[in-house]
Amino acid sequence: MLANVPEQYKKGWKPPFQEQSATPGKQFKLDPAPLDDVTADGKPYKAAGKLEGRKALITGADSGIGRSVALLFALEGADLTLTFLPGEKQDAQDMLDVIKKKTNNARKINVVELDLRKEESCIELVKNHLGFHGSLDAIILNHGTQQANIDLASLPTEQWHDTFNTNIHSFFYICKAAIPHLEEGSTITFNASINMAVGHPELIDYTATKGAMIGFMRALSNQIVGEKGVRCNAVAPGPIWTPLIPATMTKEAIDTFGTTVPIGRAGQPVEVATAFVWLTSADSSYVSGQIIHVNGGVVIE
Repeated sequence: MLANVPEQYKKGWKPPFQEQSATPGKQFKLDPAPLDDVTADGKPYKAAGKLEGRKALITGADSGIGRSVALLFALEGADLTLTFLPGEKQDAQDMLDVIKKKTNNARKINVVELDLRKEESCIELVKNHLGFHGSLDAIILNHGTQQANIDLASLPTEQWHDTFNTNIHSFFYICKAAIPHLEEGSTITFNASINMAVGHPELIDYTATKGAMIGFMRALSNQIVGEKGVRCNAVAPGPIWTPLIPATMTKEAIDTFGTTVPIGRAGQPVEVATAFVWLTSADSSYVSGQIIHVNGGVVIE
């Protein structure tokens, strides 16, 4: 193990037990804080200008994976529109302050407070981005919700509908509004989940939306990559330390979080965010309709 590597990257690490009472959870309450831009060698993320000139829309950017994606995109040279939910103002401000500090305030950043469960909000988001930046060529749909349930018979119908409205219907609304504005070379990348492949028994509604997301991504890629030259892919994280974990999982799941994957620890947001950078950059120019599995070594066939 290299010197100065954070404890979070050592085999056997798991977050200390903690809970939050409200979803989607607050990053400023997490202990320890998730790692946004320190990689597994203990060094700061090293940018290479991979996204210079890009105008990127990133949803759910106030915390967790979305926050790390926003920071790495800014470090790589992209101008950004970042969304957060009403009630997440402190996390959103913290995120904005970090990006400004680490980029020397060199990026144009548009921060938008929206609930994306309604189509009109998704249409407004695309219009807002275009009005601020003038063009759109990179979309990261990262927002999502989950709530553990151990018995299908007791799963509230309202929760099922809310999970679908948040996790998949909004993706359709945003893509429908945005695609007419995307030029050749643009990218769309979804944040999916390992659970679409393994079927988490406590997250049936969430798992169903992630499966729908992958089907949507593949069909959309086949529809637009040849015709428009717009690539569409997904990242499927495993157990990553974000505010959703203490805010939505059962006590047992929180207590054992990240302990069952082959690598033997929970993952960090930066380990997922680097995949989004790759899929958005020219490095992945021959990749579309695919899933990048960032899950601690679980083999998905």
